[in-house]
Amino acid sequence: MTYAITQTCCNDATCVAVCPVNCIHPAPGEPDFGTTEMLYIDPKTCIDCGACADACPVDAIFPADRLTGRLREYEAINAEYYADRAPAPALASPNFHTWGEPSFPRSLPADFAPLRIAVVGTGPAGMYAAEDLLLHTNAEVTLIDRLPVAGGLLRYGVAPDHPATKGAGETFARFHSHPRVRMRLGVEIGEDVTVGELAAHHDAVIYAVGAPADRRLGIPGEELPGSVSATSVVSWYNAHPETGADAVRLSAERVVVVGNGNVALDVARVLVMDPADLAGTDIADHALTALRDSRVREVVLLGRRGPEDAAYTASELLALKHLPGVDLVVDDRDTRTGAAVDAAAAGDRAALLRDVPRETVDWTAPPPSDRRRIVLRFHSAPVEALGTDGVRAVRVTEDGSPAGTEIGAGLLVRAIGYRGVPLAGLPFDEATGTVPHEAGRVTGLPGGYVVGWIKRGPSGGIGANRACAEETVGTLLADAVAGALPAPTGTAQDFRRLARSRSRHLVDARGLAAIDRTERARGRDAGRPRVKLATVPELVAAAKGGRWRRQG
Repeated sequence: MTYAITQTCCNDATCVAVCPVNCIHPAPGEPDFGTTEMLYIDPKTCIDCGACADACPVDAIFPADRLTGRLREYEAINAEYYADRAPAPALASPNFHTWGEPSFPRSLPADFAPLRIAVVGTGPAGMYAAEDLLLHTNAEVTLIDRLPVAGGLLRYGVAPDHPATKGAGETFARFHSHPRVRMRLGVEIGEDVTVGELAAHHDAVIYAVGAPADRRLGIPGEELPGSVSATSVVSWYNAHPETGADAVRLSAERVVVVGNGNVALDVARVLVMDPADLAGTDIADHALTALRDSRVREVVLLGRRGPEDAAYTASELLALKHLPGVDLVVDDRDTRTGAAVDAAAAGDRAALLRDVPRETVDWTAPPPSDRRRIVLRFHSAPVEALGTDGVRAVRVTEDGSPAGTEIGAGLLVRAIGYRGVPLAGLPFDEATGTVPHEAGRVTGLPGGYVVGWIKRGPSGGIGANRACAEETVGTLLADAVAGALPAPTGTAQDFRRLARSRSRHLVDARGLAAIDRTERARGRDAGRPRVKLATVPELVAAAKGGRWRRQG
């Protein structure tokens, strides 16, 4: 028996670090590490020790002979990766090796005073940086987030039916109560505290603020009610406190989603899947209620290019193929689509659609009333959202002609990518939506560093942030040894007092623990893992209530 890596692989190479026989690839340092969709176990080399499964932060690794249902095909997917590759070099003996260890120096002089470092953002990028500092140095870390709760995209960006992926948050959560960590949640840098004030109280500051904005379509009618971003939809079903319960209306039978990346597929899947299958997740209460009352029967995914250029990963498309009670259909009205699928070689992106039914969809007719479905329509782009008081249809290109055709829809979702936004006090590149930097060091700002999407742009999943954080932390520590960090003028206690005086809803580690207990208790009452608190006042009240109980 061998092990196999499955759909929720996060690519952070924790499994690679513990494998005693070098059977998991691509590994850090190999050419395709960071570019493949997932990691793979070589069945010919695996010795069935199970170390990788124990170490995986997202529960993506299982014995191959125990895979069932939609995961069954991952045994072949793992094996196929090695079909045309030379065997990896064997290790001298079955012993734990150093894959996954930091690629950048982590040694500081023995008499080096502990650095005081602030990390702005508690999503994966910020937490990988904090983890690196806490495990490999004696640094004291201040974790800061503008929301009164930690987690970032792990809490508010992962689809609720992907609980294993959310499990990475449990790995990071163990650092929230670390003795060298201070938590200052509910503090917005640039509003409550300036970049200069933050720098004055720390030896260095790492900004992991992500890419919170969405890209625009730039078409007429985009501002109509019923035209929303995928960012808003994802935030809505994940109970983000800045997205209202009425942000998404599901009163129409058809939804058009522009884009075919993983986020677009997430939105499509959640909108048409059986609400009963979501009832055991941490989906927002208001979203679950709306989905139970939803009239949506069909979601159309528009791809500007052909299936060979689709942006989704194979694992996310496979999940759509196995979605209970939902048909997956390819709109076959454009001959280029079918030709690309038929001509695709094994392993090509278009080949993933070979067994998906094709249908020339009649867009003048309403969606089927007896089933739910997702339609993939390629070589098609939106040119106008039509309607007066709200979206009633989307005009899209047809066979390359801008005259196009109308697709009746009451909801238009743009899922064409994220974008970083400027933060007052930091330089910003408008063209790339990132902060200019050199190996993570912010240009023109001594002691300032970036990590994650604000550093490299909105690309790569959770695991990509690990190597990104390693580089940034390596640069920071090299600067510290070189004496290039400006000396702070304020103490940690000074910053705590400053944050408390500026923020109306400051939450610390004890408050965060109280929020967690409250949500889990609500979940137990409802038979769910947790029921999220969906507004800032609710989160702050839970944080303060928990503390009051301890003091009482």
